[in-house]
Amino acid sequence: MAAGALEKILVLLRDGRKLLGLLRSFDQFANVVLEGACERIIVGDLYCDIPLGLYVIRGENVVLIGELDLEKEELPAHMTCVSTAEIKRVEVGSESGKGCHSFEGFHEKKNGVP
Repeated sequence: MAAGALEKILVLLRDGRKLLGLLRSFDQFANVVLEGACERIIVGDLYCDIPLGLYVIRGENVVLIGELDLEKEELPAHMTCVSTAEIKRVEVGSESGKGCHSFEGFHEKKNGVP
């Protein structure tokens, strides 16, 4: 990082959240300060950037830090930006389908025999 230069970075957190912003500062423990930070939520082909402002991230929560190339597009062309309310609605809808598995044809085994 050059002195005085701000780099746009993506930070992947332990809980799965993705934060983007300008790297303002960091230390040997991976504590990070982002300026103009936003949380990017992606569900299928939809995404939303929720503004967070100045954001301090504790190093123990950081999984990955990556520099974003400002000359390249951040997202593929097929991605659509939607409102915060819309992404939350879609996110809840997609989570309700998780964990629902069909157990048709499942037979409990007794002594190794179905």
